[in-house]
Parts: sequence; structure tokens; C-alpha cells
Amino acid sequence: MTFPIAAVQMISGPAVEPNLATAARLVAEAADAGAQLVALPEYFPLIGATDADRLAAREAEGAGPIQDFLAATAQRHGIWLVGGSLPLTAADPAKLRNTCFVFDPAGKPVARYDKIHLFGFTKGAESYDESATIEAGGRPVAFDTPLGRVGLGICYDLRFPELFRVLGEVDLLVLPAAFTETTGRAHWELLLRARAVENQCYVLAAAQGGRHPNGRMTHGNSMVIDPWGEVLARMDKGEGVVAAELDPARIAEVRSSLPALKHRIIR
Repeated sequence: MTFPIAAVQMISGPAVEPNLATAARLVAEAADAGAQLVALPEYFPLIGATDADRLAAREAEGAGPIQDFLAATAQRHGIWLVGGSLPLTAADPAKLRNTCFVFDPAGKPVARYDKIHLFGFTKGAESYDESATIEAGGRPVAFDTPLGRVGLGICYDLRFPELFRVLGEVDLLVLPAAFTETTGRAHWELLLRARAVENQCYVLAAAQGGRHPNGRMTHGNSMVIDPWGEVLARMDKGEGVVAAELDPARIAEVRSSLPALKHRIIR
């Protein structure tokens, strides 16, 4: 038995409501096509807002319009919904947590992951320092579904394979992201396929993809990758849905023919 999974790709702007409307439309498209698990991209509710606006949009765990939207959407379609990421309150009142919530088909929250690795990059006029406004998480997260065991990461986490190794054996890694065009063009596919190959699991990557209202360019290329590193589905730029089948038999086949996970010495 196989399980349809899908990633939503967006080009979010700085206002929450229009982004929620776009997410609702695209999740419905994925669910109507049969997807049982759907992932949204990093910061699907807002990109390009000022630091003050992002802080103002923070929600406390269990309360807020973005979490309400995710819960209602999962329940409406009867799907597992990986809610990309949203700004959550932090211990430091001047910062936020970049948080991914997962909701089950009844609309109940079943997992929370706070982005651990914070992006920093400078090349010419392009510069990012997430640590200035984001408080890092500290706990790796995986959860169980009828599709199998699912591990979570967000964007820059992709560059740190030890995060996914510590999860143990998983059937699916879900990576919401907003990779820049500069770093994405160089490394995005390479890193995604490496994580799939070394963990012998499926990877579902839901990305921001295009030119945002503030001029920022994100790489897109949302994709589904199988345990052998083959790209099963991909979308370059623009809004849309990428979908494929998660096949437990394929995972078993790969792990049986090349039992690398059992051959690990250093743990």
C-alpha cells in the first residue's frame, strides 16, 4: 500500500490573511488529488514583513489565528498537515521562535518543532542573520503516522545531517524551507538528495519559490525524493503543489539491498 504525499509551494508576502487564503487553496488542491499528508513552506503566513510586524504576528502555543487555520484545514480535509513554520512567542520577549506545528486529520496538534539551526549568510549586498531576531530551538522531533515515522527540519537545518541521524530510522523527512536563490541554486537539491540517501527514506521539501513583494528571491524547487535519491516530483518557481507516492516497500527494498543503517559504527 502506498501513501500520497504533497508539498505546497508559495510566494508569500508580508500580510497574513492573503497568505492563509493562498495556503487554503493549495492545500485543498493537494487534498482533492488524494494527498494524505501535506506540507506547507517555511514562513507560509508572512515573508518580507518588518521585524516589528513579525514580532506582532507571534502566537502563543495553542492560540492564534494561524494555528486555528492549520487545525481547521487539517480537519476539513482529513489530512496530516505539516504547517510549514510560523512565528511563535519566545522566552526572550525581543525574539520569536520559528516553529512548525503538525496537525492530525482530526485537527489535533501532534508535534511541534522549533528551528534549531539559524541561518547566517553574507555575500556582497546580500546578508542574513536569523539569530538577531529568532531564538533557536533545541529538541529534534519525529512523530508517528499511519504513513510511517516522520522527522522534521526547517530550511537551514538541512545542512546539518546529525540532526536527522539522531532521529533514528524514519520513513519520511519533511523540510519546510525558504532557501535563498543564491544558496538554493548551489546546494538545495544536493543536500536534499543526500539526506534521502543517507537516511534511506523519502524527503518531502516544501519551499517558497519566486520573487516576493519585498524583492527577495527564493529558490523554490519543492520536491519529493525517494530513498535511493531519485527526484520523483519537482516544481521550479511559482505557486503550486508537488505530489508523489510514499511506498513502504521501496524503503524496505533499499534498506535490504544496501543495509547502511545497520552498518553504522559511530553513533
